[in-house]
Amino acid sequence: MAIYDTEEEQVEALKAWWKENGRSLIIGAILGGVFIVGWDFWKDHQQEQAIEASSLYSELLVFADQEKDNEATKIATQLIKQFPKSNYANYAILMQAKLKVNAGDLAAAKTILEGLLKQKDVELKNVARIRLVRLMLATKDYEKGLQLISDADPEKTKSFSANYDELTGDLYVALNRLGEARTAYQNAMRAAQGSPLLQMKLDDITAVEVITPLETKN
Repeated sequence: MAIYDTEEEQVEALKAWWKENGRSLIIGAILGGVFIVGWDFWKDHQQEQAIEASSLYSELLVFADQEKDNEATKIATQLIKQFPKSNYANYAILMQAKLKVNAGDLAAAKTILEGLLKQKDVELKNVARIRLVRLMLATKDYEKGLQLISDADPEKTKSFSANYDELTGDLYVALNRLGEARTAYQNAMRAAQGSPLLQMKLDDITAVEVITPLETKN
């Protein structure tokens, strides 16, 4: 920093500096203030939006739990329209698929779930895929169900492996491919660290395999 001999020289130097830099300093301060105010406003707006979306979703769950499907459908549509980029919108889409199933419109439910498979959210895609496979099982599209599971990226389905293995077993049972069903259920048992329901399914396979040879001999 320059050293000045007198206070007058210091004042003159300050004036010269202010003349050269003062305008930029004022503009910078104004822009900084505008940015801070804008940022605070954006955060408040985002928080308000999140609260409103959460409130709508809670209302949706209440109607769905009460089996008021018409009201639930209206709330789901509203939520998706008002907050299309929120996670709540994706949950509402899942609920729409469930409501279509309740109404017996399985084709529409499949279309909705297939659309969710295009989302980037890994957990959402897995939930949608699992529900879609269950629909395939219900509509006897067994081979399509197996293909849907096969098409899933193993690296992105690890936390859902027990669900996929169990569904694979269910599909193989429906196709009467009991050996492959047993393997799938056993894999599911290992992933789920044991499950009474899975054990029952394994026991059922064993019972069928025991009875079938006896019937053949008769």
